[in-house]
Amino acid sequence: MTEAERAQNVMRLILTLRSRGVTDPAILRAFETIDRGLFVTGIFADRAYEDTPLPIGCGQTISQPSVVALMTEALEVTPRDKVLEVGTGSGYQAAILSRLARRVYTVERHRPLIAEARALFARLDLHNITAIATDGSFGLPDQAPFDRIIVTAAAEDPPGPLLAQLRPGGIMVVPVGQTDTVQSLIKVRKTEQGYEYEELRPVRFVPLLEGMARD
Repeated sequence: MTEAERAQNVMRLILTLRSRGVTDPAILRAFETIDRGLFVTGIFADRAYEDTPLPIGCGQTISQPSVVALMTEALEVTPRDKVLEVGTGSGYQAAILSRLARRVYTVERHRPLIAEARALFARLDLHNITAIATDGSFGLPDQAPFDRIIVTAAAEDPPGPLLAQLRPGGIMVVPVGQTDTVQSLIKVRKTEQGYEYEELRPVRFVPLLEGMARD
């Protein structure tokens, strides 16, 4: 693919996001500068610019761009924020967040995915991302508290250890559901009095699992 073709594909993706209701200029700029085609390889590479989830390694998926944009928008990220992402996958969501936040910590239970994501982050000079192979269901206590937390795998309920690592005034966005067919994207805002919950839309994510993967 030539650079001109790649640029055309990226612009078509931006138009698709606009048609899905994504209007935040900062988020759209992030999608312009982070090329999804770099995060989709193999037999699905020619579908990288479609608004659809696609398989990646280790039985995981890269989320469809409009869902990535929706979750990013719901986080209300500011340039001062320290963000935790649970579920690095290909690294696409973390790369988008790196254009908006001061610092991004991203954790993944599949070591091969972390290795590939780190290589991509280095290639793109995204030096404000720290990618760690660990059990993300427990977050990163040593780096807490976080201003924003995003979870890219579905839990039965918003995970308690992650809620505990959210700074007062902070926001967490997490898919919640007991099956892979009935899930809702939930926005949680931590206040001095407790937690406020907002249901955003139906989604479908791989489950949030405890422990490191054996791969």
